Amino acid sequence: MGKKDASATNLPVDQYRKQIGKQDYKKTKFVLKATRLKAEAKKNSSGFRDAFLVIAAILLFVLCIYAFFYLNLSTEINLDVDE
Repeated sequence: MGKKDASATNLPVDQYRKQIGKQDYKKTKFVLKATRLKAEAKKNSSGFRDAFLVIAAILLFVLCIYAFFYLNLSTEINLDVDE
């Protein structure tokens, strides 16, 4: 008896999903296709963006190391000062 009573009640989550599904059917095929193509384009282009960010981070790191050594080695103390 308990299983029969439990299956009769709908969960709020299931009701929410049904409402979303009904709203999705209201969209035209053109809008659904455009949304799908946009999502695929975003998914495919992320590899190039990630590679660019990694290369930029490496270049920034090398530039910081270069600047650190340049600033430390360029301020030499001249010990041959005649006073």
